[in-house]
Amino acid sequence: MGDDVVLNIETLGSEPTEKNGEPVEEVHEEEKQKKKQFQSLDSLDKEANKISSLHSASKVVSIATVLQLAFQSIGVVYGDIGTSPLYVFSSTFSNRVPSKSDVVGALSLIIYTLTLFPLIKYVFIVLWANDNGDGGTFALYSLICRNSKVSAIPNERQEEMELSAYKLKIPNKNLKRAQRIKEALESSCWAKTSLLSMALLGTCMVIGDGILTPCISVLSAVDGVRKFDTGMSKDVVAMISIFILVILFSIQRFGTDKVGYTFAPSILLWFLLIASIGIFNIFRHDSTVIKAFNPIYIISYFKRDPKAAWISLGGVVLCMTGTEAMFADLGHFSVRSIQIAFSGLVYPCLICAYVGQAAYLSIFPENITDAFYKSIPESVYWPMFVAAVMASIIASQAMISATFAIIKQSMALGCFPRVRIIHTSHKHEGQVYIPEINFLLMLACVLVTASFKETTNIGNAYGIAVVGVMLVTSSLLVLIMLMVWQTSLPLVALFVLSFGSFELVYFSSVLYKFTSGGYLPLTFASVLYFVMYVWNYVQTKRHNFEVEQKVSTEYLNSLGSNLGISRVPGLGLLYTELTHGIPAIFPHFLTNLPAIHSVLVFVSVKYLPVNTVPAEERFLLQRVGPKDYKMYRCIARYGYRDRRIGNEEFELLLMENLRNFIRNESWEEGDSSVEGEEIRFLEKSREAGVVYLLGHSEVRAIENSSLLKRVIVNYVYDFLRRNCRQGFVDLQIPNKNLLQVGMNYSV
Repeated sequence: MGDDVVLNIETLGSEPTEKNGEPVEEVHEEEKQKKKQFQSLDSLDKEANKISSLHSASKVVSIATVLQLAFQSIGVVYGDIGTSPLYVFSSTFSNRVPSKSDVVGALSLIIYTLTLFPLIKYVFIVLWANDNGDGGTFALYSLICRNSKVSAIPNERQEEMELSAYKLKIPNKNLKRAQRIKEALESSCWAKTSLLSMALLGTCMVIGDGILTPCISVLSAVDGVRKFDTGMSKDVVAMISIFILVILFSIQRFGTDKVGYTFAPSILLWFLLIASIGIFNIFRHDSTVIKAFNPIYIISYFKRDPKAAWISLGGVVLCMTGTEAMFADLGHFSVRSIQIAFSGLVYPCLICAYVGQAAYLSIFPENITDAFYKSIPESVYWPMFVAAVMASIIASQAMISATFAIIKQSMALGCFPRVRIIHTSHKHEGQVYIPEINFLLMLACVLVTASFKETTNIGNAYGIAVVGVMLVTSSLLVLIMLMVWQTSLPLVALFVLSFGSFELVYFSSVLYKFTSGGYLPLTFASVLYFVMYVWNYVQTKRHNFEVEQKVSTEYLNSLGSNLGISRVPGLGLLYTELTHGIPAIFPHFLTNLPAIHSVLVFVSVKYLPVNTVPAEERFLLQRVGPKDYKMYRCIARYGYRDRRIGNEEFELLLMENLRNFIRNESWEEGDSSVEGEEIRFLEKSREAGVVYLLGHSEVRAIENSSLLKRVIVNYVYDFLRRNCRQGFVDLQIPNKNLLQVGMNYSV
């Protein structure tokens, strides 16, 4: 009988693995494995989930590095929130001309909204809820999953919760309460589904941001061209904006790295310009507006006309657009660099800009519809117009890039149909370009801009997306505070009252404008949520079917070393989602093929709910069956931000480490007599050719399923599957080396 011997191997693409163009062997010391019977095939499942360490966002870096990252983040993270002064006041008073008291009241609301949410909530609280340095909705979800067995992602195992990488250092304080919450979540199917739904909903809202940000930013900036021709119609402005948007999406294939970092100085200049003009307007027009720093004016504002003040919150909320980008783009920077950039530059510059606009509007309230451009001194108008257009383009770029990254994460975790992903930077793994999504985003932006033609209604739509994402983040963060951080109940209650209650008030205000454009992000989110949930649901059912239908060890044992079929020279790589056991597709290959390869490797590509898997721990090898079967298992583990290696790299890596595996196994057993013979046989098989074996699956609902389930599985999922990338393309398998056998899945 054979032994289950497990060996960690490292990737070809990691830095220490190459020397003069060839992989360098690096032997990792393993604990000696006890000899087991062939029937014990499940040992690799636990090993597949053991990751000793992950990189943390809190790693110690020099002050110079932190400052450099802070500078770079200006061009990538803050373009969206930096361009909000273009449209906030005009959206706040979209239907009326405000009095001076109203302007001061709205300014006070803007000041404390910026202070409460972007500064206090995100910069000083939310950023610390990162997933080993990565941010965003899925980072919060994976953080919860690593501390409780609530994941609803396909290919998940209970043993994954035992990973050292999945666990955080947690204090003893409030441990019993955290344990009770954990047990309640784990025992409730409804809670697991709700958490996944919340993560998907937040993701859909961010994608909605990716659609609306380019529209409102570019349209607001281009509106300044009316200075050249006051009689210019909205249609002309919309056409110019569409032209810029098409160019913006056309250059996406060149990558975020070149667009974002190159223009960090432009965004820095933008912030300095709006702050300088703001200070100029304060002294030139009305310096008394600084009294808005007293929150009493918010109360006075609501007392004068409660309904009008409540409705205006839908415009005020736009001052914090792009706040979620600080968290979503955290993986490219660090917590300290984001904090320094926002606290030291972005926040004070925005405050100066808004106070300056309020000072101008207190004297010229009739110019509320074009407050930004009207408040600019004549001598610097055109330089500011150029700067505004540049800033809006960069702001749009940030949200488009975030959309690409989020969809890549969703796809990796089995929550989005397969699409083509192109990595645009060798330095930054998270920077990707997705051609299909880029085209759909461009189409949506063009349609929205052409339909609305002005920022007011787009602002109504934008507000729902902004507040919706914030509510999802707050909800997930409360769970993390209770279960992971184990924060005291009074502090949790203070967080909910300080942030959650105000977010609900803002949300009620933006919902009031549902018919005036507010329906747009909810429509986008609903369609995206439906697609993502259907894909995740069927993929989960499909994986469960494979687990239930896996081949028994008795069947494999009865075949003998020839597997009941002729074996010809060659290396066969059979891809399966199972990390243990023999997949149900294997007997189909034996039945439909006249011969099978002399060496057979079961390959499992396993995505874990972590942001990245260290290169040296990515791959595992195991022998399947006795030695004369010449069958192995290889598990390739990835995080949701990792780049998958190509087939040529994988083949080289696999061969090199199969040799290491055989040597290690011989050393474990103290028998090196057959080591050279098996390695020579392996190399001879590789020289004969490598063939990739894949199952072509047809998923159908079982006969007694409900009508809704049959529609979802047989039609909706089938449509998505047929119109997305095929599995062999996603796995980067060349057509000439591909062999597929069909199989039906009844779920």
